[in-house]
Amino acid sequence: MLDALATVIETAEKTGKPFWQIVEEDSCQENAVEPAESFEAMRATLKAMSDSVADYDASRRSASGLVGGEGEKIEARRKAGRLICGDFVGRVMEIALKIGESNACMRRIVAAPTAGSCGVVPAVLIAVSEKEDFSEDELVQALFVAGGIGGVIGERAFLAGAAGGCQAEIGAASAMAAGALTALYGGDAAMIANAAALALKGLLGLSCDPVAGLVEVPCVKRNALGAVNAVTSADMTLAGIKSQIPPDEVIDAMRTIGRNMDPDIKETGVGGLAGTETGKAISQRIKL
Repeated sequence: MLDALATVIETAEKTGKPFWQIVEEDSCQENAVEPAESFEAMRATLKAMSDSVADYDASRRSASGLVGGEGEKIEARRKAGRLICGDFVGRVMEIALKIGESNACMRRIVAAPTAGSCGVVPAVLIAVSEKEDFSEDELVQALFVAGGIGGVIGERAFLAGAAGGCQAEIGAASAMAAGALTALYGGDAAMIANAAALALKGLLGLSCDPVAGLVEVPCVKRNALGAVNAVTSADMTLAGIKSQIPPDEVIDAMRTIGRNMDPDIKETGVGGLAGTETGKAISQRIKL
């Protein structure tokens, strides 16, 4: 498993191979599968992401009643042309919310990298596929890029909120999406890693504080935040803006921050938003 984005960049510069192919080859070697088989498995993942959007039903509510219908509200305002951020970013928000809600409603989603952050990567990829004329193969390649970034973060730091706070879940997902988006727009390996660094930097220190211990509040809405953060990070990178801190060092900083976090804000449902008066009241009501 790749454990440094610097290694990917170095390999790309030496071999001329794109980021996605380096990740694919590493995965094939680790899992003892042929490239064609690996590519088709990733294509199936892309389809599952698309299906999770198609499966959205605004009438569904989570068992707690805390989540449901948010994606439809953004969709309605977007279609009315009333979103401040415009149609594309609105569509990104809408998809992220819809998939996050679907997860809370126990529908089928793709954990990317976790169920709690499942809306970020597909929101960016599906929205941009509607906006631009990318082929399905290009989107599959972008998913390899996302997977490679997530793999490095998992190796160097964490991907679970219980281990490193929400920075490890939404932060990682946002970094994965930013890198994938940058790849789609022609960014090289260094630019892809830079976009991932910018995205993760923006979410360092993010607590994991689910109200009532459920991956619903504030988790679903944080998917929209992470997805939009990915878009801005990719755009900054493509404009030539560089992270002053190297990508792998950003990941290492996330690891250190996560280790220093109080356990109350690492998915225990005790501190942060879960510890507010309203958070505790909701928790008590749900238990009743």
